[in-house]
Amino acid sequence: MFIQTPRLMLRPWKETDIPAFRALNADHDVMRHFPSVLTAEESDALAESIQTRTRKQGFGLLALEIPGVTDFAGFVGLNVPSFDSSLVEIGWRLHKNCWGHGFATEAAATALEVGFSRLGMKSICSFTAVTNTPSERVMQRLGMEHHPEKDFNHPALPPDHRLSRHIFYLMTAEQWKKERKRFPFLDDLIVR
Repeated sequence: MFIQTPRLMLRPWKETDIPAFRALNADHDVMRHFPSVLTAEESDALAESIQTRTRKQGFGLLALEIPGVTDFAGFVGLNVPSFDSSLVEIGWRLHKNCWGHGFATEAAATALEVGFSRLGMKSICSFTAVTNTPSERVMQRLGMEHHPEKDFNHPALPPDHRLSRHIFYLMTAEQWKKERKRFPFLDDLIVR
């Protein structure tokens, strides 16, 4: 799937994205809300896993390209979390030189639009470690709603791990009909 706004593109991964993805996953600032940075081998395995899941699911975490800025800014998209196949989550990870410009929010809004209007999803969630306030702010800017009763300890981490506790946000298709009006660029979205 290829999605384009006036400022950015979400697209399938290319082989040339892999070195930039390794650098992204090796950056301590980018990975501070994850258990650790990734080795080149771990990063490559993750890239392969993302691409395999995208092919199987028909949607996934797409490469984010920002013309005139960078060919690979990171990824944004939809995914089924490994620990709960009943959910579809929206997620993102961007190089720090792309932080603070609204790229994550814009790309995530396009992914929500495609999820609801093209793929017919009823709800899409997002979750992150309670310490990850930058990602939580993106969820809030999208209009997602925090559901504190669904906050949880991440099953892949020990309960006493500093990142174990996660916050849970949700967007329903009904909510999105109202929230999408705040993103006028969605009216000119190119999806193919």
